[in-house]
Amino acid sequence: MTRVNLVLLLAVLASALYLVSVQYDSRRLFAEIDRAHLEARRIETEREQLELEKRQQATVQRVERLAKERLDMRAATPAITDYVSYQPYAGSVPAGASVQPQLSGGRLQ
Repeated sequence: MTRVNLVLLLAVLASALYLVSVQYDSRRLFAEIDRAHLEARRIETEREQLELEKRQQATVQRVERLAKERLDMRAATPAITDYVSYQPYAGSVPAGASVQPQLSGGRLQ
């Protein structure tokens, strides 16, 4: 009878030690999952901030400001616009002949 009691005691102790080990692993894994969720939230927040910054970089006002400041560009106005009119030739141009545009008052004819 004492042998059966000793075997049962050893089985209970082994079971208790196994239960403690499983609970420890469970808590460790739960903490790791929680850290992973926090990291995912942080990364998602950073991605949203980068998307917002990307949209701000592409605004029309910013592009116009950079074109003026860095490239010395200016808006097109009728005063600085040269117009080119296309007038097809009535006859055919012989092969090898070059066609030169005619300037009249600073404008192409």
